Amino acid sequence: MRKNLSHISLLAALTASVTITPACNKDWLTPKPLSFYEPDETFIDANAMRAALVACARNARIEYYGDNPPILTEMLFSEVAVEGVTDKSGPPQDLNLLITPDGANENSADRARIYHYWNEGYKGIKYANTVISRIDNATYASTAERNAILGAAYFHRALRYYRLTMQFGDVPAPMKEVNVPRTDFYSVKRDVILNYIKENLDSAKGWVSDNVNRGEVTKGAVLHLLTKVNLALGKFDDAIASSSAIINGGAYALMRQPFGSTKKNVIWDLHRPENKSLGENKEGLFLVIDRFGDGGFDGGMRIMRQAVPFWGSNINTPSGLKGTNDNTSPEFVQSNLYGRGIGRCRPTPYSLYEIWDDPNDLRHAKGNWMNMEDLVYNDPELKKKNDPYYMKPLQLFNSSGGMLCTDTIRCWFGWPHYKIFIPDTENSPMQGGHSDWYIFRLAETYLLRAEAYYWKGQLGLAADDLNQVRTRAGCAPFAGTVTIGTILDERARELYFEEPRKTELTRISLIFARTGQPAYNGKSYSMDRFSDDNFFYDRIMERNSFYRLGIVTNHGDKYTISPYHVLWPVPARSIQANTTGVINQNKGYTGFERNEPAKDKVD
Repeated sequence: MRKNLSHISLLAALTASVTITPACNKDWLTPKPLSFYEPDETFIDANAMRAALVACARNARIEYYGDNPPILTEMLFSEVAVEGVTDKSGPPQDLNLLITPDGANENSADRARIYHYWNEGYKGIKYANTVISRIDNATYASTAERNAILGAAYFHRALRYYRLTMQFGDVPAPMKEVNVPRTDFYSVKRDVILNYIKENLDSAKGWVSDNVNRGEVTKGAVLHLLTKVNLALGKFDDAIASSSAIINGGAYALMRQPFGSTKKNVIWDLHRPENKSLGENKEGLFLVIDRFGDGGFDGGMRIMRQAVPFWGSNINTPSGLKGTNDNTSPEFVQSNLYGRGIGRCRPTPYSLYEIWDDPNDLRHAKGNWMNMEDLVYNDPELKKKNDPYYMKPLQLFNSSGGMLCTDTIRCWFGWPHYKIFIPDTENSPMQGGHSDWYIFRLAETYLLRAEAYYWKGQLGLAADDLNQVRTRAGCAPFAGTVTIGTILDERARELYFEEPRKTELTRISLIFARTGQPAYNGKSYSMDRFSDDNFFYDRIMERNSFYRLGIVTNHGDKYTISPYHVLWPVPARSIQANTTGVINQNKGYTGFERNEPAKDKVD
């Protein structure tokens, strides 16, 4: 950006104006802009275009960072986790009550982050559209350089549209830079958008290289996203081809041996902050980059605050005394080893117990996985009172069978320590510091190809790909008949806190409705009743006991979910502000009755 900046301080400028300007002349009151944003003079070369792509990368990063990062909203609309904060109403537990078009306007740490995905999704599209629309206004060293930048912009735009169509269904689809105020948007059919971005990605895969800096768009990332789009469209042969191009391309490989600066075990090493972006690590297809001091989020990811239980409170010793302390004053500062959690991301029994089918699984092994019994009673008062349980392992029951934890939803559960532990130099006690994060990883590519083989009925090939991931984690190969449940279980084991679980469940539900193929539960689904009867809801009610049983928190809030939550409500504020167009609302939410047929052409 070219700027016209004054080097005179604001105070000096005001003083000079008062001194030399006659009292009757009010010109000095007229604001003088310190800089001008002139797109035609800004986007003039490859470096300027890459700077715009950095805005896309930052936009992608914020899904995983800060307090109640948006990825948790994806997780709680699934079978793997629920919102665990139990001391107030407002956190998204009673989804039937709280998930409304007006509620979707909110974007706070105590609410579902639906508006984040809508708002930031279109911001990412805006940044990408700026590059795409102005691609030929700039100069480049070569046609290949121009195409690589265009391909990366196509990827970023396609990533946002893929997510929006799986979260909200039919949505507005501007594919050009919007540089004037508009209130005339219309919803576009989901498949029209998916087909459009598929064409873009098919072009981009030939333009983008794998030989780029970590955090930039790779060819592997393009092909991985293309695989998801192909699956969503029911183009299973295309999905096999695009995923096979990554798996067989030679640029990527599953990490199977200890590596990096840690060399503890391959699962631990794979998720260490210092190892994720190493050249030695061949598994990451697309990462977001976060380092201390890079202008990112103050305090880092804060992932341990979200995904570790609130173990510092509500846990007593068998002798009836307060047992734990998560502050930094105890003789044994337990929070330095595991983090100070508030239990917001509460795994379900499905995630904690049901999916673990092999005792040799490194993802659930002692040291990689933490159970509450691995923590100890560390409150300083216990030592002062000579309590025999000081520095002894926590226990849930006393000798009479009485429960020693007063809030097991928030304060008593296990977690994947290998993935969640991010050392923190900014918060005391630790909450989770800075770390790069995987968006796409080769392990998921194998599971996507396994899914494509499943839809085609090639179950042996599906099992082969599934077992690539299982055996790397130390498990015995899966020997049964592969179903979509088998694949979802493996995704839950491998991709917890990485995958957007709701997005992927909705995509799979869409395929069941599109094909009419029976699920493992014996049911078939259809597109005309997608919001009323879908695999998304049936899977969650089968596996998520919080929603199935309508569990009630200590605060009196009940866990609920409904079939129409397969799609989120479009935020009311966006519909209301669009005064000369029509943005449709999804079925199950107020405003659906005012819908018009979605358009069959992008904007």
